[in-house]
Amino acid sequence: MSETILVTGGCGFIGSCFILQQMQQHPDIHLINLDVLTYAGNPDNVKEVAGDPRYTFVQADVADRPAVEAVFAQHHPTLVVHFAAESHVDRSIDGPDVFVRTNVLGTQVMLDVARRQWKEDACMDTARFLYISTDEVYGDLPIESTEKFTESSPIKPSSPYSVAKAAGDLMTQAYHRTYGMPTLITRSSNNYGPRQYPEKLIPLTIKKALAGERIPVYGDGLNVRDWLYVEDNCHAIDAVLRKGAPGTIYNVGGGNELSNIDLIHLLLHALAQQTGEPEEDYTKLITFVPDRPGHDRRYALDSTALSHATGWSAIRSMSPLMNTLDWYIL
Repeated sequence: MSETILVTGGCGFIGSCFILQQMQQHPDIHLINLDVLTYAGNPDNVKEVAGDPRYTFVQADVADRPAVEAVFAQHHPTLVVHFAAESHVDRSIDGPDVFVRTNVLGTQVMLDVARRQWKEDACMDTARFLYISTDEVYGDLPIESTEKFTESSPIKPSSPYSVAKAAGDLMTQAYHRTYGMPTLITRSSNNYGPRQYPEKLIPLTIKKALAGERIPVYGDGLNVRDWLYVEDNCHAIDAVLRKGAPGTIYNVGGGNELSNIDLIHLLLHALAQQTGEPEEDYTKLITFVPDRPGHDRRYALDSTALSHATGWSAIRSMSPLMNTLDWYIL
């Protein structure tokens, strides 16, 4: 029996990876990709499936209630994976308004339209709504600590971006508690891989190095992130969607903690090997700049609950980094 899944933000970095995986792994699926195509949404990210009769693209804003209602009325999806979000911290500091509209109002619209449609279709028991959250909702940890965030850690977001994501996260929890919505939440660590918009650290570093431009590093460069390969994250999302318990939150960590400066040096070393250029030609481009306001020092996630519930595990290395480099170079 075929199932209809609605993916929001499917032309973005993680959403497009998820769509390509789903279309390959689930031959009976009908997939609807709802994306407004902001600067970070690229239809070429899903061009491999664009002509597949099982795939439908709808250009619409998740905060546009009539447009979302029309999609639900026409396609009756019973699975929703809600990626669509403004996600760049620097942009949220410069202009928080759009982050609140998309990440908070857009999430509430998606939840409410799904709730009403599933009630009408009498499929609430089998439907699932998965909200894609972030480790940034927890705030940060001391660099010298070995502590990791668990799903019961308090929510203490630092930036307008993470506050907006936390609000959507809490809205999703409220819809489960208040209306009995079959919601799920994943909170993942920093993703890396192909098709990421070049405002983020890894593609930005590669782009700047190849162009011979200065590579900006905030503050002392010692802020630590837990890196997760995007395909691992998408496998985790699939596992949660199909095996997770409604009302549950799952951390998705990569188990690869690196400071920003160490990651940049790792990237530039690998880039020199790929291009044959002297590594020092790249490292001399590193330029320390004033720190970002409210910059979180360290993220780290405990993914034990997810592993126990679904059997999922991440690649415990940065080995896919070479494939990522190839994608940006070629």
